[in-house]
Amino acid sequence: MAVERSVYLGPRLKRLRRELGLTQAEMAADLEISPSYIALIERNQRPLTADILLRLARTYRLDVAELAVDNSAEVISRLRTVLKDPIFSDIDLPALEIADVATNFPGITEALLRLHGSWQQEQATLADRIASADAGAAGEADPVAEARNYLASNRNSFPQLDDLAEVLAGKVEEAGGPTAFLKGKYGLRVRFLPSHVMVGSLRRYDRHRSEILLDETLDSSSRQFQLALQIAYLEWRKDLDGLVSASGLETDSGRLLIRRSLASYAAAAFVMPYGAFAKAAEVKRYDIEVLGRQFGTSFEQTAHRLTTLQRPGSTCVPFFFLRVDQAGNVSKRMDGAGFPFARHGGACPLWSVHQAFLRPRSILTQWLELPDGQRFFSIARTVTAGGGAHGAARVERAIALGCAADHAPRLVYADGPDAPDAERPTPIGVSCRLCQRPNCAARSAPPIGRQVLPDEYRRTLAPFGFSD
Repeated sequence: MAVERSVYLGPRLKRLRRELGLTQAEMAADLEISPSYIALIERNQRPLTADILLRLARTYRLDVAELAVDNSAEVISRLRTVLKDPIFSDIDLPALEIADVATNFPGITEALLRLHGSWQQEQATLADRIASADAGAAGEADPVAEARNYLASNRNSFPQLDDLAEVLAGKVEEAGGPTAFLKGKYGLRVRFLPSHVMVGSLRRYDRHRSEILLDETLDSSSRQFQLALQIAYLEWRKDLDGLVSASGLETDSGRLLIRRSLASYAAAAFVMPYGAFAKAAEVKRYDIEVLGRQFGTSFEQTAHRLTTLQRPGSTCVPFFFLRVDQAGNVSKRMDGAGFPFARHGGACPLWSVHQAFLRPRSILTQWLELPDGQRFFSIARTVTAGGGAHGAARVERAIALGCAADHAPRLVYADGPDAPDAERPTPIGVSCRLCQRPNCAARSAPPIGRQVLPDEYRRTLAPFGFSD
């Protein structure tokens, strides 16, 4: 009686199954065996018998000889090549240990090969980007990226401006408000003019007539902010110049963007003084609408101010902030919570900030989980810019404000019957190119370092499968 020959080719079968785009259950059904048996074979806990080899060949029209080839030597060779990378040069990696890992721990070997391939591709992409920048003119550095990096390095917190604004807020209140303060200290009169007279300007400082001109269609929160912004430029010109000079930015456009951002920061700090606003935020549990009513600010202005409350000795919940339009373009992002924003392109389409346009003015809450297991709590809502008159142009955007999971209980939005389930977070990625999740129906591109698989044997909900 002939003895059936068996071999252990678990990793080879697993790779074949993934190349065919099949789950263990689907392959088991095709071969008329149990899914648990497929799992045991793939873990080298059961042999791949001649009978199973023949079934594989018949079912998927494959060459038995190719299936039966032991490719352990090839895997060992690939692993050795990877471990010769200069990044591992200071680690002692004996050939025998490499062979043992490749033979006895195929899962770990596969993970390391995949990770290294993705890393290599990332490096190549980065090198191409740097080469393209070097080939261009010296002034082609991205000023927006410069400004964002500067704000991120400071966690969008500038205590010097907070302190100055807090003192000035008291003086302006004593003077009878911003209009009276501008008249008393600078001899400036505030006037409101029709849009067609302003010719596209929301605010204009007329030095010749000693006037601050505002578009009469601005709502109350915008009027207040524009006056505060003008006061910031008048009061803290030297302070703003000093911060810009110390920023080390390379481009003129980058320095101008930083100056604008710092002036806006100072204006917000004046309208929402740090001490009073931080105390109210804690008492009201970061209810943005309640805080907006208390300080006379818009939803966006209030949410943005919440990202800045990191003054040493008086820190609040660290938030991140994102603003997008309906096309997914990111026009503003601030990070004080360690959220890994994509450096290029938009955010993950599974994030509720993109669904906010379907429910205008409603607050959407969501738990988020990144591929590395980090969890965040997010709220999102649409905001409107412009308008104020019939036929006036309006721009609809959506903003998201979020914090790390351990801070979420301090937010009013994490409570109540309508709050999302913390045990069922939405799995999102930084971007499709950097997300390795294989079964995402919203994916727009394969991850860097992974090749698209054919769909001859199986078509999934995801736009495409990709290789190991």
